[in-house]
Amino acid sequence: MTGVDESSGGLVRHLDGIARCWWCGDDPLYVAYHDDEWARSVHDDQRLFEKICLEGFQSGLSWLTILRKRDNFRRAFADFMPSAVAKFGEPDIARLVADAGIIRHRGKIESVVNNARRYADLVAECGSLNAFVWGFAPGDAKTPRTKSQIPASTPESTALSRELKRRGWSFVGPTTMYAFMQSVGVVNDHLVGCSAR
Repeated sequence: MTGVDESSGGLVRHLDGIARCWWCGDDPLYVAYHDDEWARSVHDDQRLFEKICLEGFQSGLSWLTILRKRDNFRRAFADFMPSAVAKFGEPDIARLVADAGIIRHRGKIESVVNNARRYADLVAECGSLNAFVWGFAPGDAKTPRTKSQIPASTPESTALSRELKRRGWSFVGPTTMYAFMQSVGVVNDHLVGCSAR
């Protein structure tokens, strides 16, 4: 990475000559996530559930920390299969709190189990997590030119958060839900000029 050119508004030209959003830095794992995954449409319920859970774990931490532990999270949480996680009890929570391969925050761990238990009701009501989540896609797609044009939350992420909380979900605040919406392609906040746009 050659560094952020302030006139670029947040684009960085990497040593490979490719312009990318400023936030991915030069860690190969983060660059691959930026190039191949972030803002790509996800419609699979299990993967959407995983992303909601991982965004909850990320709260207060860097996304790179979560990426580095993602495979461990998948192993620890039955690949984020909601029906399996919903059956987790206190022994499973104790096991997870002791698992150095993941973020051992008891509240966040309990949140994943809680949300898995709420998942079936949401699917029964809405048909799928996919249908529910994508129902909050903004009608007017924004195309950010600078990092200052990317919000921390939006009316849509606030509405998504409110509806999940109403259904008993946790660790789904408006900022967390906006990061989730970005990560699964409900919004595309790659900057204009970014190679991944």
